[in-house]
Amino acid sequence: MLVKMMAVLAVVSCMFVTSGKDDATEVKAELKDVKCLLMPKKEVKETFSVDYMDAKVYFCCKGCVGKFSKSPDKYATLANHQLVQTKLFKQTGCPISGGDLDPATEIEVNGVKVQFCCNNCKAKADAMKTDAEKAELVFSKDAFKKGFAKVEAKKTEESAK
Repeated sequence: MLVKMMAVLAVVSCMFVTSGKDDATEVKAELKDVKCLLMPKKEVKETFSVDYMDAKVYFCCKGCVGKFSKSPDKYATLANHQLVQTKLFKQTGCPISGGDLDPATEIEVNGVKVQFCCNNCKAKADAMKTDAEKAELVFSKDAFKKGFAKVEAKKTEESAK
């Protein structure tokens, strides 16, 4: 009898346990005006995405998904830029030094606002001749680790109870 009661109690208690995913709403990518990494004149579609850096990057077609999937490191700078553009990641520090951000140093890099810790770091970006060079300085793998973090999902009202 005791074994049956414990089994029932275990089943009932499992009914009230939820996974972490149920506790938070998923951060939704903002895809308006976002262009494909590989075909920059084409808009991305929500149906064509790849998991990348614990988030998603988006493409215009299945072909681009396949090409990116074969060598994601080759496109890391472009993918990291898109993660910030779609608001799945946010800037948390200087991409050059990792230091605290100074709003007075803000510039725009390929449509994304970026800040630095000081005018010396900003000057490094300003010295880049092309947008691609600026993007590489700010969104390369190492810079991205120093200056950006995934946007965490907000807890739902139900999980706050």
